[in-house]
Amino acid sequence: MRIKHTFRRARAPRHSRLLAVATGLAAAVALAVPAANAGTAGTATDASAASGLAAAGDAVLDAGVAGTAWYADPATGTVVVTADSTVSAAKTAAIERAAGPNAGALRIKHTTGRLSPQLSGGDAIYSTGARCSAGFNVVSGGTYYFVTAGHCTSGGSTWYTNSTQTTLIGSTAGSSFPHHDYGLVRYTNPAVPTPGTVGNVDITGAANATVGMAVTFRGAVSGVVSGVVTGLNATVNYGNGDIVTGLIATNICTQPGDSGGALYSDTHAIGVLSGGSGNCAGGGASYFQPIMPVLSAYGVSIY
Repeated sequence: MRIKHTFRRARAPRHSRLLAVATGLAAAVALAVPAANAGTAGTATDASAASGLAAAGDAVLDAGVAGTAWYADPATGTVVVTADSTVSAAKTAAIERAAGPNAGALRIKHTTGRLSPQLSGGDAIYSTGARCSAGFNVVSGGTYYFVTAGHCTSGGSTWYTNSTQTTLIGSTAGSSFPHHDYGLVRYTNPAVPTPGTVGNVDITGAANATVGMAVTFRGAVSGVVSGVVTGLNATVNYGNGDIVTGLIATNICTQPGDSGGALYSDTHAIGVLSGGSGNCAGGGASYFQPIMPVLSAYGVSIY
């Protein structure tokens, strides 16, 4: 089986692509003092609000409830907490107690299914006992790789195009999970093409996500799904000590086997799937590792 949506044979990187005037002194002083005070008050208020959100977010982390994900939303002055179906009312109350005087900043919403890395046995790219989705092809010098999820590469060293593991793709060249969730696989089979595309979309560069950005995801199980970025710097507690920070939150549905799949906007790479909850029949939420830190960590480029 050829992995048509994420692989292309070598071509040179396209770096060009490489997301009231006062009339007297007394009047001047009278005008200046309120302005200065107003600026200081505004700065202090902003700093206090940011500190409160940070404290509320830290409290969610300290509560240690698996199946939760959260991010600060400065526009509404809240910390948005998503709790999956395993989070009971008692656990939700525990989060609120942990937040103490900052509990009023929490906006807790519930989602269907179980929040987890989107990894399972099946199709797309395979390693022993696991399947994932390839993300974006990248290059360094004359060596070609693809980026995927770190919880995939942390458990698999050799990758294939098929479940019977007869067509080799290559081997894991780097992995970071938990805290981050990204990995790198090096192509070692010259017979496997390595296109710089995701489906029919030519990916010409990379960019940072912004709240409200229109994005598209392509994964091996869910196919092509569109949505928007709902938050930045999200933290997800998958349980068993697997906590990932700095993620992009979206309203895109994903499913097991989609892990590592490509999140893009127009022709720019945005991130690779870490995990989510729910499914594409009942909806859900998903969280993505931003692509920019991955490119920097491995010294590779989108082409």
